[in-house]
Amino acid sequence: MKWIGRRQSDNMEDRRGMSGGGKAVLGGGILGIVILLLNAFGGENGQMIGNILQQTQGQATPTEERALTPEEIKEGEFVKTLLADNEDIWTKIFEENNLTFEAPKLVLFSGQVQTACGGASSASGPFYCPGDKVIYMDMSFFEELRTKFGAEGGDFAVAYVLAHEFGHHIQTILGTSSKMRQLQEGKSEAEGNKLSVALELQADFYAGLWTHYNENQNAMLEPGDIEEALSAANAVGDDAIQKKMQGQVVPDSFTHGTSEQRMYWFNRGFKSGDINKGDTFAEIN
Repeated sequence: MKWIGRRQSDNMEDRRGMSGGGKAVLGGGILGIVILLLNAFGGENGQMIGNILQQTQGQATPTEERALTPEEIKEGEFVKTLLADNEDIWTKIFEENNLTFEAPKLVLFSGQVQTACGGASSASGPFYCPGDKVIYMDMSFFEELRTKFGAEGGDFAVAYVLAHEFGHHIQTILGTSSKMRQLQEGKSEAEGNKLSVALELQADFYAGLWTHYNENQNAMLEPGDIEEALSAANAVGDDAIQKKMQGQVVPDSFTHGTSEQRMYWFNRGFKSGDINKGDTFAEIN
């Protein structure tokens, strides 16, 4: 990505290197999903592994404060640039649709973090908390994504994940997330999961929509960037994770969508450039 020299957001707080501690709880990110899958569908061995991972997440690990490395500083500047670009593009999209945009904040952390949604560890993966309207990211996740889940990696994989979480903020301020939770009331687990899948796929659509505007207005994209995003989307499909972690796929347990679905909706947003084409709830059975 051609990001150096572009505007950086003031809405990011970098807590890496700060002293940590406190109890962390299971979050809503990719590795958190893996733990849930292991507990629910992994059999006796999966139950044991899941319990070990959850115990590890619940342990406090105090750390001493330290200075950020030059690589971490540059990484933070990159994330600030991505955040600024999401802010600018979504402000434009909202203006085009006569809506008022409210920017989220983003927190970079290492190890553990406390949020309005509770505590979380780096094993939760990047996530958005609607309680404080903040995106939380531990950058070590992206190495896990590459080495454990087979994604290509690269700077646009980071951009895709951040844009996906930004999409959850869009759903919060548009009221989509609260409507989805209302629809889940009284539904079976399988039916509730389908609604969750629709919400996640819409966030992938929004990530693709952001990419469309990026390519057409900001010229940040370079050859291979879209492939990096699709590789990341493919790696975090529910079916890919379940097959890798437990050797079998249980569709009724899907909460984020299959690899094919995630790539499809990202591409739909990218190719259409039309926010009105992202009604996943009407199209996911």
